[in-house]
Amino acid sequence: MKVPSKRLLQVLRSTEFGSTARHSGLNPPIRQYGSSRHPLPVRHRQRASIATQLPRYFSTVACRQAIAANKSKTDRGPVSKEDTQTDFGTMNVLGNTAVPATSIDACLSDGFHLDNGLKISGGSGCLLVAGEAFIWRPWEAGIRSKGTGRGKMINRKGQWDVENEAWGVLDVMWPKPDLLILGLGPSMHPISPETRDYLTSLGVRIDVQDTRNASAQFNLLSTERGVGNVAAAMIPIGWKEPRS
Repeated sequence: MKVPSKRLLQVLRSTEFGSTARHSGLNPPIRQYGSSRHPLPVRHRQRASIATQLPRYFSTVACRQAIAANKSKTDRGPVSKEDTQTDFGTMNVLGNTAVPATSIDACLSDGFHLDNGLKISGGSGCLLVAGEAFIWRPWEAGIRSKGTGRGKMINRKGQWDVENEAWGVLDVMWPKPDLLILGLGPSMHPISPETRDYLTSLGVRIDVQDTRNASAQFNLLSTERGVGNVAAAMIPIGWKEPRS
């Protein structure tokens, strides 16, 4: 009689263990997810579908090409010609409003370009009041007694401080604008109490910004409210405070 081989013994043992486990019920059969009898849970199915639709790319160029190809597959057809579509152009309330002639087209390092074709250069600022444009050089207005020298506008406390003579146009005109937008050059500084009190005494409210943002705000508010209610005093963005 021949001795059984190791392979035959392994097969017999596995067959006997499987039949015993089926009859005893100790080890329930393992579910094979993904088949028709035991489908995957919903969250796993969603992840599997996303993983198959969006493969991984280690190159940004290949990823962009795959996204463009995927967009072409989701084409929704021709554009609808119905009249019920929203025309966002008609929702612009300022679309038919004329732009003021003194609106600022460009801020240069040594001046400004206005919408009416006027070009201010030579390092001068501009004072825009009631639809008129004036060359404005407030650093030449004089010497304030509390520390600001001629040719300077920043005092020892870091405040923007100019003489009252710099606002001569606002002092003599009537009616005065409701809002004055100050563009203080490349950066913004706090206004000194003396300058703020003088402008407040004229009945003018102040909005202080750097010149770029002040120009954009003046263009918007002067179009919306009118040049009679909004004025602007701008310093070139290339202005540099002289050293003491």
